[in-house]
Amino acid sequence: MTVLSTVSHRRRRALAHAHVVPILLGGAFAAAAVALVAYLLWPTWTAQRAGLPDRLPVSVGGTLFNVPTASIRMKIQRHSGPQERVDLSFVYPSLEAPAAPKHVTAETVDQAMQPIDRIFLSIAAHRDSLAPDVRARTIYPRYLGQAANSAEDGLTVRTFRSDSPYGSEDLVAANDPALTARCTRDAATPGTCLSERRIDGADLTFRFPRSWLAQWREVAGAMDRLTAQLRGPKG
Repeated sequence: MTVLSTVSHRRRRALAHAHVVPILLGGAFAAAAVALVAYLLWPTWTAQRAGLPDRLPVSVGGTLFNVPTASIRMKIQRHSGPQERVDLSFVYPSLEAPAAPKHVTAETVDQAMQPIDRIFLSIAAHRDSLAPDVRARTIYPRYLGQAANSAEDGLTVRTFRSDSPYGSEDLVAANDPALTARCTRDAATPGTCLSERRIDGADLTFRFPRSWLAQWREVAGAMDRLTAQLRGPKG
C-alpha cells in the first residue's frame, strides 16, 4: 500500500506540474507581447540618435507627405513609405517638433502641468468617404439648432441640437481666413476643436484646445502653413 500510495502521489505531482508549465509559458508570452506593443507605441523623440533623417517621405492614401520625424507620435509609424495613418504633434505657435519629454517626479509634477501648447494632426487614407467640406455643407446643417451666435472678430458659433449625433458640440466657422471646426464645450475637461480637410487621397484632422478660438485667425493660419509644409513644393 505504501508503494502504491507513493506512486499515486508522484503521478499527481507530475500532472500538476504538467498543467502549471503551460500556464507559466502562456503568461510569459503574454507579458512579452504587452512589453513589445508598449515599446512600439511609446512616443519617443530620439530620431536623430537612432540615425533617422530629420524628415521622412510618407505616402498616405497614395498622397506623398514630407513629415518631420520627431513630430511622429508613435514609434511604430516612424518609417518611410506607404502607411494607412500617421499621428503627429507640433508646438504652437512655432510649429516645431516637440522636444523630448522630461522625467516628472513628485517634486516637479506641479511645474510639469503647463497649458497645452500642441496642435495634434492625424493624416489618414479617406477610402472614398464623404469629404469634410461636403459634410460641413450637407450633413451638419441638418443637426444645427435655429439660433446662430456670432462671436467676436467674424467667427460664427452654432450649437448642435442635443438629440443629434453631435449634441455636446458646437460648429464654428469663418470665411477670412477659412475655418470650419466642431468643438466640444468646456466641462470637467477643457473643450477641444476638430478641423478637417482633404488632400487628394488623405484626410487631415487637426485638434486644438477650444480656448484658442480667441485667436482663431492665427490658428487657421497655422493649420494652412502646416498643410503646405507637409506637402512640400510641387513640381
